[in-house]
Amino acid sequence: MMRVVVVVKNHSRKKPYLRWLTLFVTSSTLLCCALPVLLVSLGLGAVVAGLFYNIPGLLFLAEHTYWTLGLSALMLIFLAWVIWRPNQSCPTDPELTAHCQNTKRWNQRIFWFSVFIWSIGFFFSVLLLPIRQMFDL
Repeated sequence: MMRVVVVVKNHSRKKPYLRWLTLFVTSSTLLCCALPVLLVSLGLGAVVAGLFYNIPGLLFLAEHTYWTLGLSALMLIFLAWVIWRPNQSCPTDPELTAHCQNTKRWNQRIFWFSVFIWSIGFFFSVLLLPIRQMFDL
C-alpha cells in the first residue's frame, strides 16, 4: 500500500498583531521613562505624581526600567527579523502583490516608529543622567 503525503505550505503564518504588540511595548518605554522626565523638566512634577498614583502599572514600569527597555529591545529585534527575514515572497496575483507590498511598507513604518519611541525612552532613562554629569549640567 502506497501512502501519499501532502504538504501544505501555510502562508497565513504572518502575524499582524506582532507589529501592534511591539508598538505597544515600546510605547511603554516612552510612558515609563521619557514622559515623566519631560514633565518634571517642564516643572509638572505634580502631573507625574498624579499619573503614577492613578495608573499603578506606570509605577511598576518605572521601577523596572531596564527590564522594560530590555524586553522591548528584544521584541524590536524579533520584529526586525520577522519583517526582513530571507525567503519572503508575495503572491503572483497582481492585486495580492500590491496588498502584500503595502503591508510590508506599513510594517516597516510601524517598526521604525517603534524604534524611535524606544530610543527616546532609552535616552531619557539611561543616557541623560551620565551626559549631564559628564558636562556638569
